[in-house]
Amino acid sequence: QVQLVESGGGLVQAGGSLRLSCAASGSIASINIMGWYRQAPGKQRVLVANILRDGNTRYVDSVKGRFTISRDIAKNTVYLQMNSLKPEDTAVYYCGADLGLSAAWGPGTQVTVSA
Repeated sequence: QVQLVESGGGLVQAGGSLRLSCAASGSIASINIMGWYRQAPGKQRVLVANILRDGNTRYVDSVKGRFTISRDIAKNTVYLQMNSLKPEDTAVYYCGADLGLSAAWGPGTQVTVSA
């Protein structure tokens, strides 16, 4: 099993920055892809960015150029640096791990961007 815990959310003004962290523990070797997802009120959870085992990254168009996903393998931690935040970025942000036949999720962290 894999356990994920997010941190770093909070309240920020539009144009500001936040860095989210996701610490993984357990069967780390079973993780294929790590990703950040978000769910706004009344909407479905959607992918924001992910990073593959080989280090390749992918971003949803709405965050390209503003968000950066990275990882520290030694710390089993994935980060999401979020710059130039907009009110529409407000959501609960979840860390997710693709384990092949299953997935693991963190409890989420709230990000609120005020206008």
